[in-house]
Amino acid sequence: MKKEIVTNGVHTYTAAEQYVPPKEPEVQAHVKWFMGLKLGFMMHWAPGCQLGTLESWPLSDGDASWSQVDVDWTDIETFKQQYINANKTFNPVKFRPDKWAQLAEECGFKYLLFTTKHHDGFCMFDTATTDYKITAPSCPFHTSPYANITRSLYEEFRKRGMAISVYFSKPDWHCDDYWHRDFGTAPTRNVNYSIQEYPQLWDRFVSYTHRQLEELGNDYGKIDCLWLDGGWVNKDNLNQDIRLGEIVEKLRKGPQPHLIVCDRTVGGEYENIVTPEKQVPEEPLFIPWETCTTVGEKFSFHYTDHFKSGRQLVHLLLDIVSKGGNLALNLAPQPDGELPAGAVASLRDMGRWLRMHGEGIYETDIIKPYFERNVKYTAKNNIRYAFYLYDDCVRLPLRVYLTATEDIKSVRLMRTGQEIPFKKQGSQLLLDTTDVDRNSAFYADCFILEAMP
Repeated sequence: MKKEIVTNGVHTYTAAEQYVPPKEPEVQAHVKWFMGLKLGFMMHWAPGCQLGTLESWPLSDGDASWSQVDVDWTDIETFKQQYINANKTFNPVKFRPDKWAQLAEECGFKYLLFTTKHHDGFCMFDTATTDYKITAPSCPFHTSPYANITRSLYEEFRKRGMAISVYFSKPDWHCDDYWHRDFGTAPTRNVNYSIQEYPQLWDRFVSYTHRQLEELGNDYGKIDCLWLDGGWVNKDNLNQDIRLGEIVEKLRKGPQPHLIVCDRTVGGEYENIVTPEKQVPEEPLFIPWETCTTVGEKFSFHYTDHFKSGRQLVHLLLDIVSKGGNLALNLAPQPDGELPAGAVASLRDMGRWLRMHGEGIYETDIIKPYFERNVKYTAKNNIRYAFYLYDDCVRLPLRVYLTATEDIKSVRLMRTGQEIPFKKQGSQLLLDTTDVDRNSAFYADCFILEAMP
């Protein structure tokens, strides 16, 4: 059995030395392009958000010790029915996909990572495989012109030039062929029957999963990345093999020849991008990787969530980009279709900073020493970017020390365009910021170091 890869709902990540690069040239090129986007807008949203609990996980009794702790208004079995039936009251009338896309663009996001289906099995797209979906008559929102939420979002985000990353859960706790009613309750997050004894049930589940992935891959336009959650569903764990290679190759031979796949924590040829969750590696990773984490404390909507400040988000992005990664930053929408005001304010702060400093973020590479003290480095062509991070005191010192092994011909402050006098001392650059407006920066300043050709 494959070792545990999820603790309290948080995934570990595949070690860099185990990474297997994609063999297809078109996929290789697309991975390289995708890693230049740097910042993705991640969103967990489904009818269960009305209850303000963790998404899906409280349905799994094997995860009760941490996932059911905030279910205190009723017994767990009643809660499960309330959660499952939340589709019957879900009517997010304030949902405006165009406004979400506009906000994402203003805040500097370059791609969307949206939950088409979480582990609870509810489909936020118009699938033909189940009635447990956003467009079914049982859901009040099915009469909205935006009822197919996935399609509505993809269309609006693409209009603004943003890429599409498709979150899809491999396990499906609503599907009778995964948690089968004849075998009683499901004690863990895994399939609740022996696949060896009941292969016909598992084959039906695989077919069900493939049909949904074909719908997303064939009917929703260009997909840049297929982001598969639920890493415990793999052939080495209870033989939960969904034959991923079959459907991926089918899509790549058809409408999505460039398709990136993130089969999270499983490793092998279909984990083209590694996805640390709620963590940033301590050192640079020299493989494609993307941290997925939250603006607040939770991935799912909570009425009492607390949100990171604009400064925290900028510093988080710089930490990740300087180590070679992308940031998929999750914001959970409210049940009414609005986005939480406190989180939006922080995102707008980050966006204002990015409009001034994005040159040193997007389409950049990592460069030694990567980071040191409160300085983070990136590079593009013969330009080195050195970001000086501020905490509470937003004021440049009169002297700033940076590292640069190449011969530097000029240094400018990105915020003002001003030339900065400097002296070379071995691999150190001593910058004289005496004449710089040192009080106008916020969150981080960026020095542009141009090397000799």
